[in-house]
Amino acid sequence: MGESGQVVVVPGAGEVQSISEQRAMRFSHDDEVLSASYYSVSMDAIEGGRIHAEQTATSRVGHLQFTFSNTSTPYVIVEATRPSIMGSADPTNLTFPHGSLAIDPARREITGRNPERQDFIIGPNPAPSFAGYFCARFDVAFDSWGTATNGTITEGATQDADAMLSGFARFAEGTRQARKNLDTEVPDGTTFEETARTTRAACAEKLDRIKVEGASVEDSQVFYTAVFHTLQYPYEQNEDDHYYSGYDDSIHEGKSYTGYSIWDTYRAESAWLILLAPERIPAMIQSMLQDYKEGGWLPMWKNIVETNIMVGTHEDSLIAEAVVKGITDFDLDLAYEAVYKDATVPPEDDWKISYYDREENVGYDVRAGLSSVYTTHGFVASDVHSEAASRTLDYAYDDYAVSVLASALSKPDDAAHFRARALSAPFTIFNNDTDFMEARNADGAWAGQDAGWTEGDMWAYTFDVVHDVSSDSSNWRGGNASFVAFLDEHFDGGHNDHTNEPSHHIPYLYALAGAASKTQERVREIAKGNHNNSVDGLSGNEDCGQMSAWYLFSALGFYPVNPVSNEYVIGTPFFDKVTIDLPNATRPLVITSMGAADKPYIKNVIVNGRTLQSPIITHQQIASGGEIVFEMSADPQSWASSTLAGESDSSRKNRGTTYEHVEL
Repeated sequence: MGESGQVVVVPGAGEVQSISEQRAMRFSHDDEVLSASYYSVSMDAIEGGRIHAEQTATSRVGHLQFTFSNTSTPYVIVEATRPSIMGSADPTNLTFPHGSLAIDPARREITGRNPERQDFIIGPNPAPSFAGYFCARFDVAFDSWGTATNGTITEGATQDADAMLSGFARFAEGTRQARKNLDTEVPDGTTFEETARTTRAACAEKLDRIKVEGASVEDSQVFYTAVFHTLQYPYEQNEDDHYYSGYDDSIHEGKSYTGYSIWDTYRAESAWLILLAPERIPAMIQSMLQDYKEGGWLPMWKNIVETNIMVGTHEDSLIAEAVVKGITDFDLDLAYEAVYKDATVPPEDDWKISYYDREENVGYDVRAGLSSVYTTHGFVASDVHSEAASRTLDYAYDDYAVSVLASALSKPDDAAHFRARALSAPFTIFNNDTDFMEARNADGAWAGQDAGWTEGDMWAYTFDVVHDVSSDSSNWRGGNASFVAFLDEHFDGGHNDHTNEPSHHIPYLYALAGAASKTQERVREIAKGNHNNSVDGLSGNEDCGQMSAWYLFSALGFYPVNPVSNEYVIGTPFFDKVTIDLPNATRPLVITSMGAADKPYIKNVIVNGRTLQSPIITHQQIASGGEIVFEMSADPQSWASSTLAGESDSSRKNRGTTYEHVEL
């Protein structure tokens, strides 16, 4: 995603270096210190000496401290604007946002605005009045000052601006609000150490709720870093109970969030926030509903405004999951109106626009293809829309989420309609001749095994019916034994790609097919190979917390395969004991699995004194606290592994059901 309205603060010494390529300083990772509330690094100044940079922050204010040792004259650059590479499909075709800044030596302040929004070309909302406003306040007097424009230094200048932008200030709080943020969160006289302590306490409110025993130093670092990562998104964009909406280019009262990577986060990140930070969920959803009122649709991937990145309307899932897990402190009627629109109203020019990823200058993507073939034949046409096979399966899951919400809100007819569509749509792209999902064209012809996928392929997406796994295993694969064999083909053939989210739930499908011990093997392998505390400690993008949420749930011993089901599938816990002080529970959640580090297999699971016979645990059993005891073993066990014990003799070549080619 592109950045929006950022300001860059850089220390230096000697000759002022205003060009980014010319001011880089050497450093070593050995000289870095990093925690949830503090970062520091020592750098070699260009003209000699050392610069020690430290950073902490509150919600809306960054607090920095620079120490200069044996350097020439110290200075700090505050960069308002820079070249942007996302204003064109050609990465060499730069755009140049025009901002402004002012220097007030008497107040020791540099203030300004940056209107840059790197992804402005890929969404339907221009947000013309958007800008990031900043106020940088120093605790020492200026000795001299000036401005720099494209490398040209003007000594003594106190402002630089482009007249083209002056008319847009009327829609924003601007530097006045930035100064108010400073006065509120880091008032004059606040020391760097005080800010760091305050931020540490805010982080500790969540991090200290979890106590891990039996973990190595590296495992502890990975675990708590993951917790920290899951709490970063979405992030607040309101100030003083007001926010700028790029959807209608206006200021509104209330709270607002942005940074919704919902295609990624609906899978496990949302479930994690519901457990550890449930107080955030109502405002997050209400913010989405405000976006709906201001822009006409719920956000899919909001970065200030809609970006049309990824496919599906998985905000439907987040809302349904919150409701079934007991969170209803938002406008339920408006929420249902919004998700119903997602499921029934196609985007503009649905037959004419492909809506490929990051397509420029188009309207809202939402469920592209809804009017072309999906509502009549159950699939999105590959010769009309991009990523059609992925869309088909994602829309089916989203329909299921809408059906769950409809049922919870006592709308039985809607629930039945969307449930039926959710269960039938995946069958329309299952190719009986190849035993794989495959995109189809509008006339029903197969589009080819490599066509129509989003961050995955036919292997990953053939397993992507999380709301109806039993049909995937029993009907399409001829029973659990053949389904397990197909899972083996997937993993042993190197097809599982943990760097992309469509693969995240797949190892847990073994357990649902009566092969829990294989889930336990695969989860440990994936965690070890993709999560560590090195520089490349995540095998893929963090994706706004989803990668870390997968690790955290896996480390605890369960995972939300179908987020709106209110259930988790049991995997294999990683540590001897984890105690979690859940915010809404009357007692701690204590997960005990002695010897887990060397014993990946499960002999038995006991929840609050009751033995589990199946690899399923409910949200209520977790969220209410209590005790979960895993009895672990170094060798594969029979628990929840009836298929591996030979109790099913179905084979992949002897399916019970086939599905007819759809003729149009």
